[in-house]
Amino acid sequence: MPRDLLLGTAGHIDHGKTSLVKALTGIDCDRLPEEKARGITIDIGFANLDLDDVRLGIVDVPGHERFVKNMLAGATGIDLALLVVAADDSVMPQTREHLEILKLLGVRSGLIALTKADLVDETTREVVSLELRELVRGSFLEDAPIIPTSAHTGMGIEELKRELAKLCDATPQAASSLPFRLPIDRAFVVQGHGTVVTGSAVSGSIAVGEEVEWHKGDGTSELVRVRALNNHGQPANEIHRGQRAAVNLAGVPHDQVRRGQELARPGYLAPTKVLTVRLFATGRGLQGTEGKHGIKHRLPVRLHIGTAEIMTTVSLLDCDTVEAGQWGLAQLFLVEPVTAVWGQPFVLRDSSAEHTLGGGQVVQPNATKVRRRHIEAIENIEKLWSDSAEERARAVAWFASSHGFSPADLVRNAGVPPESVEVLVAQLTASGQLAELSLTSNRRLLVHADRVAELESRVLDTLGAMHAENPLMTTHDRQKALARLDYVGDEQLLQAVADRLLRARKLVGDARRIARADFKPKLSANQRKLKDKIVEAHAAAGFAPPEPKEFVNQAGGNASALKDIFEVACAEGFLVKITDEFYLSTEAEAEMRHRVTQRLSTGPGVTVAELRDLLGTTRKYAVPVCEYLDRIGLTKRDGDTRVLV
Repeated sequence: MPRDLLLGTAGHIDHGKTSLVKALTGIDCDRLPEEKARGITIDIGFANLDLDDVRLGIVDVPGHERFVKNMLAGATGIDLALLVVAADDSVMPQTREHLEILKLLGVRSGLIALTKADLVDETTREVVSLELRELVRGSFLEDAPIIPTSAHTGMGIEELKRELAKLCDATPQAASSLPFRLPIDRAFVVQGHGTVVTGSAVSGSIAVGEEVEWHKGDGTSELVRVRALNNHGQPANEIHRGQRAAVNLAGVPHDQVRRGQELARPGYLAPTKVLTVRLFATGRGLQGTEGKHGIKHRLPVRLHIGTAEIMTTVSLLDCDTVEAGQWGLAQLFLVEPVTAVWGQPFVLRDSSAEHTLGGGQVVQPNATKVRRRHIEAIENIEKLWSDSAEERARAVAWFASSHGFSPADLVRNAGVPPESVEVLVAQLTASGQLAELSLTSNRRLLVHADRVAELESRVLDTLGAMHAENPLMTTHDRQKALARLDYVGDEQLLQAVADRLLRARKLVGDARRIARADFKPKLSANQRKLKDKIVEAHAAAGFAPPEPKEFVNQAGGNASALKDIFEVACAEGFLVKITDEFYLSTEAEAEMRHRVTQRLSTGPGVTVAELRDLLGTTRKYAVPVCEYLDRIGLTKRDGDTRVLV
């Protein structure tokens, strides 16, 4: 199968990038009338070139300093770079700036084309080549061939193709196991088809008829269907990483689509206004000088990430200034939401959009504010850039705190390939570093083991306090108990922690009421005597027991604790609660279930009156008994009768 790679041009204005692409491919990338009229490239253009078993998509970018933001949008997702320098002009400001940008974006392979070589003599070409070697020293282009070319005469074009083919052969196609993602760089309407967006697929694949999540750049998203796909003018059933693509979206208004938005697999990306990053300062000054200017804390900048450009404030975490040529840790606070993934490169330019200041990689694509110079937080941020996926996953868990995260979040937040997530989670849970909580039948949450221990301790402490407040109450309403902890996590998380404690037998109870397993109700001597009288009275009364209020006179000063004393009798196994005003002795309740089961297993359903006669009691007791039997799942109502479940 042919491999797909993306090549981006770079270089100063009027150095012949577009003409060179046309000489290579026969395609004129200048599509706008203004570009034709002015003779300069304003926006990104696209071409393609087949080289042996490689389909090379080419992104041609503008070289004018005013359009660097368009160059940055076009450079998104490229695998290779073609640095273009005119032999009659040599190295110019945007030559330097474009090279800086390519380095910041993590491009690792490329060639250098010395254009307009027919306009100068051999000596001049050699001098310019020396200047180029000095420029690219220490960069990914340090050993790249410099190929003299002329789009006018055809000089060097075939040699450039051969070198491109060699470069492509030596460049492996990036793995595409990550979910599909396409930053949008253009949108237009095709008559009879509707809205079409274009971009470079930076990961994964998508097919016609599938749904993608359209991230609108305002923090909202919408699921939309892929109506049709196109790759360099040809219809396609599928597109994948490394391809330029035009995506026809069903039901999307054209006027709502803009550059900087993204298409992605549903659930993969999550918008954010805070990014934690590794930041490199290039040393370029705010006035355009090459002095030793760094990036200062709280500097307002323009963030270029994907195809988006967003005003941002830099918050340095471990220093006050990232000096020129140095790295630092920072958080970027954005005025508008953006979507990003772990390891994604970005570029920072000054607020007036005149100079490139630096760039780096995202380490937390969905961050919350971190206190400056917080040692433990900074240590965990550094772990997020570890080569070890386990280390990164543990750091993700640390930052997730008690809120937890889903296994799928490790793909976006830690760069773990989807096929490795389950194995990694299994290893970390088996070793006790992570705890997995099931919130619903289809929602799993991972929480750092230390955080789970903290949550369990909080639940136990809360119930301990409730037991101290009500020493006679054997159990407490589960919902009310957990509501006291709503500030540490959502209800589903707390319910899952309570279930975990029940399984560990540190709590007792059920879905409605819970208590600490080590709690014992504290009755005084008089309360214990009263409880014994209540138990004896119910044992003697059978199926027509006394009501709790009948013991008020006997209770005396313990009248206010009467209800709790009944609850203690239930907890100790002497009574069974039928309603708030009706309790049976444990023996009577067991005999009742036995009689009803025997009767219904050998005959038709029973009415309330028949159950009354079966138990030898009155309707006053028979009705709540029927409701109780339904509630515990022994019987169910069928018209006017009860039958076994």
